[in-house]
Amino acid sequence: MGKTSKRNQNLMNVIKRVHGLVENPDLEKHRQSQDTIGAILGNTKAINYREINIGGMYAEWVSVNRAHMKKYVILHCHGGGYSTGSSLYARTLTSKLAEFTSMDVLCFDYRLAPENPYPAATEDAMKAWNYLMLLGYGAGDVILTGDSAGGNLALSLMLKLKEEGRILPRGLVLMSPWTDLTSSGKSFATKAELDPVLDSAYIDRMIQAYAEGQNLKNPYISPLFGNFEGFPPTYIQVGENEILLSDSLRLHQALADANVSVKIDTYSGMWHVFQMSPVKAARDAMDKNAEFIYDICR
Repeated sequence: MGKTSKRNQNLMNVIKRVHGLVENPDLEKHRQSQDTIGAILGNTKAINYREINIGGMYAEWVSVNRAHMKKYVILHCHGGGYSTGSSLYARTLTSKLAEFTSMDVLCFDYRLAPENPYPAATEDAMKAWNYLMLLGYGAGDVILTGDSAGGNLALSLMLKLKEEGRILPRGLVLMSPWTDLTSSGKSFATKAELDPVLDSAYIDRMIQAYAEGQNLKNPYISPLFGNFEGFPPTYIQVGENEILLSDSLRLHQALADANVSVKIDTYSGMWHVFQMSPVKAARDAMDKNAEFIYDICR
């Protein structure tokens, strides 16, 4: 395990402070501050954002401002604990995905908890999926990506498509996925002091908002307990210093046990969805994401 360097510790302190601004118990303020961060960090002349409406749901296409690949497309599920987050906030990732892969990225604003608890988000993800199919993409032309709760949503959508006997996407890219709402992973204890972004109290609030009264072992709520047979190639990235580390490690193991082609990279000294941050490790991780996507699209 890499030691947390002085520079990295300072970075984590900054992340903690920024996150403190975002972790507002007032949900509306929390959502607004995330959008502000997304608008600032995701603002670049090299990228086009095109708003669309999918049956009453806001979504946006994120594309590089140059000749680029049209055959394949990325469907991104944003994070935010199922209670916050938006396409705007997700620009911190979708802009990079578009830039590094030269592919169009579709991100959608699924309904949020507590106003719209489970299964609203999964229904909306299916709506976005069906929209891509109506546009004429084949399932094999789509790479599904997700971060944090969006990683949970991507897996939930995959399990739903599989249950309905439909063709699955070409591949899956997950950044710090939240896979187990029973919070039974060891890292909840071992990384509690280190994690600059998440703590158990915050996660408990998110679980209550999204899945109160539900069976938390339901695979559509905690995909870790799902059946992954027949899943497409999957790539997982996770930070070494996050309480959700076990969520990724155990998912990796479960996918491998189901004979899925799966790869995981654990980033030394990094935090939850560090890919959003303007750090070298984030660029390296995005390079790796693009490499994986090119590999499976050959």
